[in-house]
Amino acid sequence: MKIPLKYGLLITLGVMAWVLAARSTVANPQSLVHTLGSPIIFNVLHFVMIYLGLKALERAKGERPTFKEGLKTGVAISFVYALTAALFFVAVLAVVGTKWLASEPGVAGTPTSRIAAQAFAGLFLGAMLFGLIYSTVISFFLAKRQSED
Repeated sequence: MKIPLKYGLLITLGVMAWVLAARSTVANPQSLVHTLGSPIIFNVLHFVMIYLGLKALERAKGERPTFKEGLKTGVAISFVYALTAALFFVAVLAVVGTKWLASEPGVAGTPTSRIAAQAFAGLFLGAMLFGLIYSTVISFFLAKRQSED
């Protein structure tokens, strides 16, 4: 459980740093930094940390993990990331308020609680879905093959 916790928290720290830096330096939420840069940074960081986590698992075991072990570890990393990133945005919502939510496109006239619930559900489910996909792809290439036994 140590590897998923370490690499999941590293993803969250990277996301936190990006969000805080982007929000403090770029005032327009419709700029390319927010609309294009954030999804790219989040996904590349997620992919790289799952890869590094699976390589750490390989070093810890002393041999290549099986596909199933790699998949479980990658999904666990994604779960830690999804949960802690959602908690970070809960803290942002508590500290900053709804100012950041109000600046997002397409939210005018929608109750704030509904927008927040959709954002948290989207973040959590999106991180888990992409984590499953990334874990599957990375585990496929890093897994111990039957012919190696």
